[in-house]
Amino acid sequence: MAQQVIVPRNFKRLEELEASEKGTGDMSISMGLVNADDIFLTDWNANILGPPGTPFDGRLYELRVTAGEEYPNRPPTVRFISRINLTGVDQSSGEVKRDFPALQQWNRNMTIESILIALKNSMGIPMNKRLPQPAEGARF
Repeated sequence: MAQQVIVPRNFKRLEELEASEKGTGDMSISMGLVNADDIFLTDWNANILGPPGTPFDGRLYELRVTAGEEYPNRPPTVRFISRINLTGVDQSSGEVKRDFPALQQWNRNMTIESILIALKNSMGIPMNKRLPQPAEGARF
């Protein structure tokens, strides 16, 4: 029976940081550390470029991600800084609710980028395309 190798928390975070710095993933998503000297790689800035053909098209959404001590065993906390009307986002705080599918189905093989991609993809579902959006540049 093969044993599963569990990548230590900080190695996983370093892998994610390196991938984001190299731009190897989805080019409509970017992320990096809030403070370059954050040795625990806890606080991240992220951006999502709204997908074409949606009310979010051409808008740049700023988010803050906190990968706490339990990460990657537990999902990070994700909060929009840019105001957005999107299913699964608390309209008073901008926080992505724990019942958002990517957070609800979280497992340690997922990444911060996978949550950002899920958020971007949710912008394209019919229910969200019908939601009225706040003025561009509005913030939580």
